[in-house]
Amino acid sequence: MSSHHSLSQLDQIDSKRICIIKPSALGDVVQTLPILPVLHERFPDATISWVIRDSFANLLEGHPYINEIIPFSRRSSARYWWRFLKDLKQRQFDLVLDLQGLLRTGIMTAATRARWRVGIEAAREGSHFAYNLTIPDTGRMVPAYLKYWRVSDALGLGETQRQTDISLSNTDTFWAKSKLDRQNYPAPTLAIHAGAQWITKRWPPEKFAAVGAKAIRHFRCNVVLVGTSEERPLTNHIESLLHKFVPTGRVLNLAGETTLKQLAAVLIESDFLLTNDSGPMHLAAGLGTPVTGIFTCTSSLRSGPPGDQHELVSTNVACAGSYHKKCPKRGPHNLCCMEELETGRVWQALSRQISHHVSQGNAKVA
Repeated sequence: MSSHHSLSQLDQIDSKRICIIKPSALGDVVQTLPILPVLHERFPDATISWVIRDSFANLLEGHPYINEIIPFSRRSSARYWWRFLKDLKQRQFDLVLDLQGLLRTGIMTAATRARWRVGIEAAREGSHFAYNLTIPDTGRMVPAYLKYWRVSDALGLGETQRQTDISLSNTDTFWAKSKLDRQNYPAPTLAIHAGAQWITKRWPPEKFAAVGAKAIRHFRCNVVLVGTSEERPLTNHIESLLHKFVPTGRVLNLAGETTLKQLAAVLIESDFLLTNDSGPMHLAAGLGTPVTGIFTCTSSLRSGPPGDQHELVSTNVACAGSYHKKCPKRGPHNLCCMEELETGRVWQALSRQISHHVSQGNAKVA
């Protein structure tokens, strides 16, 4: 292992082979994408590789500043793991950025034997021992999008405009347009993502349906439900609730039917997204689609997307923003944040957003 370096040296090095280690999760991967143009500008002759979970690799395909995607299978054998680490070493990277900061990615970073092994202050599980340089002001309380952008600051290019590039094919775009055009109503399109990895992030589907129904009644919105195949029962439930109050043609359920790039195309074609704190929230925000985000166990300041075009609504319970994957309360107070965050507050935020964008001519009018 090489000795520790000074941060001031990072904007002076001449790297030829760069590796970003950021396997997951979807939202974090999306928030890391803006550093790619910066790395390309700072190291125009370097090849850039990205270690990413195989289920998210599709999102990076075709990116103009990624030369190589290195997919990683989370559920793998010891033999696979050993070969994977050996392969990383053989690639002879000279600059490695571990923006995940967990034991697994720390081991990957150490295995590269790169001269420059850069990490963040929020690193856990001993991963910081793999680094010889840690970027300052990247601790746990720093907003996620800023945490990753500190790489740009360290390279002397922090004033560069952040941009999220996702390479969509004409086929992806046409697919999304054709799906949404089937609704045949010239009105704003509201995408809804009601899923989330943690149960403590999942605002009740009945409340999503209530807000969606109001959007259809007040603004004649078309609604498109998005999510994974595992979230299909959830979207089916919301769809059935909506059909009790609104015309069938106003609701389109695409959960489980999209690749990540098709999902991106759908979010681009949508005028708004109503969502929990989730990967699709950051994907939509990165692509320029206004978001109404719902925050229960997470903080909108730490985990929300930047920009005043978004409406971020948080619960007011005492344990709000505690980042518990399981609710610490028992009995009748279990998941009390879901009850406390009423549909009226979310509807006011979404209504305010739709009204503003329609008045500005940024959304279609029924």
